[in-house]
Amino acid sequence: MEAMKLRLLIAVVVLIAASLSPMALAQAPAPSPTSDASAVIPAAALASFAALAFGFLFC
Repeated sequence: MEAMKLRLLIAVVVLIAASLSPMALAQAPAPSPTSDASAVIPAAALASFAALAFGFLFC
């Protein structure tokens, strides 16, 4: 059971890392200077990863 949780956690981390690849970021249009969208995306990804890690490690 623990091995399955670890595999799933690794798979999620790999998917997050792949979605934040430099190639994908280079192709995306830049947000306007007045937009806070560029600050929201990394914070949301970090919060999601922290919640997943907490759930797998302590539950």
